[in-house]
Amino acid sequence: MRILLVEDDKDVSRFVAKGLKESGHVIDQADNGRDGLFLAASENYDLIVLDRMLPGGMDGLRLLETLRATGSKVPVLFLSALAQVDDRVKGLKAGGDDYLTKPFAFTELLARIEALGRRARGEGPVTRLAIADLEMDLLARSVKRAGRTIELQPREFRLLEFLLRNAGQVVTRTMLLEAVWDYHFDPQTNVIDVHVSRLRQKIDRGFAFPLIHTVRNAGYMLRTDQ
Repeated sequence: MRILLVEDDKDVSRFVAKGLKESGHVIDQADNGRDGLFLAASENYDLIVLDRMLPGGMDGLRLLETLRATGSKVPVLFLSALAQVDDRVKGLKAGGDDYLTKPFAFTELLARIEALGRRARGEGPVTRLAIADLEMDLLARSVKRAGRTIELQPREFRLLEFLLRNAGQVVTRTMLLEAVWDYHFDPQTNVIDVHVSRLRQKIDRGFAFPLIHTVRNAGYMLRTDQ
C-alpha cells in the first residue's frame, strides 16, 4: 500500500516508516498538519497514519475533518498519546477508521493497517495461508505440506502463521517476540531459535526444498528459493 505518515515525533516517525517499508509498503511522511493535509489532498494514498497532536497550526482532528469535507474516503488510523475514551471517540467521530494509542507494538500497528487495507478493498477475512506446497487452514487449525498433515504445537502454529503472513519478508527477532510470545522486551534467551529449529524439523525435513531461511544478523524469512 501507499501510506502517508503524519507524525511530528522524529523517533516514532523513523521507527514506523522503517517497519512499514520493511513490510513492503511505500511511505510518504509529513511532520506537521499543514504539510500533511497538502499531501493527503493532492496525492492518492491507500491509508493515512495520523498523529492527533501536530505543530503547524493544524492538529490531527482538524486535518481529518478538512480532508473529509473534500469527499475523501481514504482510511485513516489515528496514532496518538491521547488515550482517554473521549479522545478516541473524538478521533472516530472526526472521520477516523481506527485509533491506536502510544506506546504501541509495531506488530499491532501493522495488523491494523493491513486490516483497514483489506476492508477498503472489500476483502473478507483471511482463512487460508499458503506458500509453495505448504498450506495452513486458520479455521481448522491444520497444516499440510505436499498433502501431508503436519502436527504443530499451539506456539509453533502461531510462529508459522506469522511467518506465512509475512512470507518473502524478513521477520526480525523483535517482531516474533511481540507477535508470538507477547513480549515487548527481549528476555535474552534462545527461545526463538529453539522454536524455529523445531518448526524447521517439521516443515522442511524430508521435503524437496526448505522454506524457512535464516537471514544473517536480521532474522528469518519464509521463501521458496534457496
